[in-house]
Amino acid sequence: MTERIWDALVVGAGWAGLAAADALHAAGQSVVVLEKARGPGGRSATRRHNDWSFDHGAQYFTAYSEAFQASLAKWSDLGLVRPWLEPIGVFGQRPDHLSRLDKEGPVTRWVGVPGNNAVLKALSEGLATHYEHTVTAVIPTEGGWRIEAKADGQTRLFLAKQLVVTAPPAQSAALLGKASALFPVLNAHVMAPTLALMLGFDQPLGLDVSAGFVNDGPLSWFCRQNTKPSRTGEAWVIHATSQWSDAHLDAPQANVGSKMYQAWLELVGGIDQEPTWMQTHRWRYAQSPAPLDQGYLSDKDRRVWVAGDWCNSNRVEGAWLSGRGVAQALTT
Repeated sequence: MTERIWDALVVGAGWAGLAAADALHAAGQSVVVLEKARGPGGRSATRRHNDWSFDHGAQYFTAYSEAFQASLAKWSDLGLVRPWLEPIGVFGQRPDHLSRLDKEGPVTRWVGVPGNNAVLKALSEGLATHYEHTVTAVIPTEGGWRIEAKADGQTRLFLAKQLVVTAPPAQSAALLGKASALFPVLNAHVMAPTLALMLGFDQPLGLDVSAGFVNDGPLSWFCRQNTKPSRTGEAWVIHATSQWSDAHLDAPQANVGSKMYQAWLELVGGIDQEPTWMQTHRWRYAQSPAPLDQGYLSDKDRRVWVAGDWCNSNRVEGAWLSGRGVAQALTT
């Protein structure tokens, strides 16, 4: 029996991976997606605990390009996204290093409904997507690639003509190996971490502010999650700065959570109850301090492409554009 050869295999079911896979599928190509997690989303994943809902990674997304604006309009018509209109406070002096787009003034902030992975769930439903498949080896062949993935304790094999990798650069470098022409760029590209703290309370907190950018101290962001459409419970997400996260990345997570919680209390003032549930999450590869401005990387001779937000502005929109750019390059 001849093993199936896919036109393209995509590693990762985040925004870049599913944008590429969806566009390739729409162009008539056979595509398979392998994702190590239990569902799609990457840093746009949504975690639920009891009655609480947490967007513990990406908090919202914006749209500056016509292409992404058009897709948001379509997803809005389908009920997958809605504008998030909550006022956001600013604590500390606004930094000088904001990008031009950040400085241009108010912009619509969008969120997925009921979680920030709603669009990605919808995109994945029409694709051959395999979850809890950890890619362990990618081996060049005469006609493309042989991919090995661990699933349920066993190794599964896939063959593909083209390989699209959307893992963070360090993981992509390790997967492709030193022989890859893309290895030097991938291996040298630094990604900064973010520590996230999730808090669940039994009763609403009497705070005047529900979301804030923080420009002083160990924190960078906090948000009351149920100010977003279709979120439930008195749930809060707090992010630490990249510098503080890097310094505490491997510290005991209970200690990290306690320090972040105390820093948040000092920022917003006293509250009248303790959290019922508290948990931290490490985003080891959260964002690029110096994102590339080229959309994606490619080694056309070896038929391998690398995409991600770090290739294009750090934003959700950047990841989507990166994946779409790869798809366009493979179909034109």
